[in-house]
Amino acid sequence: MAIGTYNQIMEELTRLNISYEMVDHPAAETTEEADQYIEGHIGVRTKSMFLKDKKKHFYLLIMDDKKRLDFHEFQDLTGAKRVSMAHDHDIKEQLGLVPGIISPFGLMNNSAHNITVLFDKEMLQEPILTFHPNENTHTIFLKTADVLRFVNEQGFEYKIIDL
Repeated sequence: MAIGTYNQIMEELTRLNISYEMVDHPAAETTEEADQYIEGHIGVRTKSMFLKDKKKHFYLLIMDDKKRLDFHEFQDLTGAKRVSMAHDHDIKEQLGLVPGIISPFGLMNNSAHNITVLFDKEMLQEPILTFHPNENTHTIFLKTADVLRFVNEQGFEYKIIDL
């Protein structure tokens, strides 16, 4: 599996002519910790959750990190049954990542294209979204439209849900 490393992400963003702002910082293990390093910068602090259901369908859910996921509501909206957080080995196998740095950039590593990508509607109304670019020592700020285009350019369609 070709791993979408930090450098490969930067190359892909350049290829797609997507501009961004980058903040380099010490390793951040939580969104709260990362927020301290990017204080004063404008952009939705996101959390990307990698989920699976009882049939082993995978979901990459991107939402505002201040929101809590209601699993029952998620299941109602998607029709998925018995949804839970994916195991660490699923994250590694499907996204080539480790917990704590999950983001849409991991889609570069999923050649099977077997992940349903979902964005929370409310967050998409904001102009800038933030992520770790497959390393937790950087935070990248991208225009929301460019994040959606990046997902499409990796061969994935996305769905918008209202959580």
